[in-house]
Amino acid sequence: MSTPAIIPGLLPEGLRDRLPPDATSLANLVRTLIATCMAHGHERVQPPLLEYAEALAAGGAATRDLLRFTDPVSQHTLAIRSDMTGQVGRIATTRLAAQARPLRLCYAGPVLRVRGDQLSPERERTQAGAELIGSDSPAAVAEMLVLAVTALKAAGLDGLSVDLTLPALVGALAAAGWPLGDASLGDVQAWLDGKDAGALRQAGATRFVPLIAAAGPAPAALAALAGLGLPAGRLGLLDTLVAALAAAHPDVAVTIDPTERHGFEYQTGIGFSLFGAGIAGEVGRGGSYALSRADGRSEPAVGFSLYVDGLVDAGLGRAPMRRVLLPVGTDPALAARLRAEGWHTVAALSEDDDPRALRCTHALRGGVPEAL
Repeated sequence: MSTPAIIPGLLPEGLRDRLPPDATSLANLVRTLIATCMAHGHERVQPPLLEYAEALAAGGAATRDLLRFTDPVSQHTLAIRSDMTGQVGRIATTRLAAQARPLRLCYAGPVLRVRGDQLSPERERTQAGAELIGSDSPAAVAEMLVLAVTALKAAGLDGLSVDLTLPALVGALAAAGWPLGDASLGDVQAWLDGKDAGALRQAGATRFVPLIAAAGPAPAALAALAGLGLPAGRLGLLDTLVAALAAAHPDVAVTIDPTERHGFEYQTGIGFSLFGAGIAGEVGRGGSYALSRADGRSEPAVGFSLYVDGLVDAGLGRAPMRRVLLPVGTDPALAARLRAEGWHTVAALSEDDDPRALRCTHALRGGVPEAL
């Protein structure tokens, strides 16, 4: 059976072209996000688009998300990255292992998943983010959480909200002696994921039930959690983060879901999700985690990733266009001066060129741009 012919212009499922002005918006947003991170002391790195599949999986990438193939040069299995966080961790623990900690790095670039999902069907996305390597202290986590919000605000996103979670909390409580009843730890975690208080009670894991009701707006959630006998360090971390956000961005709504784990599989202490008005789903995610060094030691870190495509689709990143048609014979020095002043110049190739058809906002008349 022959393979159907590919229709010209048709792209594989989950991929798309970025056309004007969206392609420019994407570039503007990446520039703004990275500039904000760099202004807060982060230095940019640029890992390769693909590397050994084994290395990407070791860095935390889910194997099911990696598009893999055999390298015709080395005969090893290569993969296109589905996330850049692990690559930045690899750079930090190898090429930059000798640099003083905490080490602050930022990044941006495309990532590719084997397949999308119902909430996010895109297979190729643009990811930007920052990592602080060498510490996961409350101060470090607060710095990175506030920076993520600051960067999104700089990109023009309004109506921001943050959801905080402790993805390793249930395991820590079970290890500390909270009774699981007749259930396994996995069962209890699954029931908490589904907010199934009945199943918890039936299995005898009743002490975990109040964690469900403790989810909600930060003030009420903190008050509820304070009476449950949680480890002081974890509750103190939540207090620190809520206070840091209130001080830096008092307009940002903060909620807490102490047992949320989805998407935070490798976070060790705190996890956070970022949301914005007019955007379905998350615009970013982050938290604390542990890096494995080549010498076998573990190194704490905290960081975040921002999903730029959602910002573009929400209409952010667009700058007023100043595009002027230059008549045939325009002095090159005048054209250069206009570009230095921020104009985008379009050189007419004939006297019949129409500025509107060429998507110009102005035409040069008497040496001066005139609005159309």
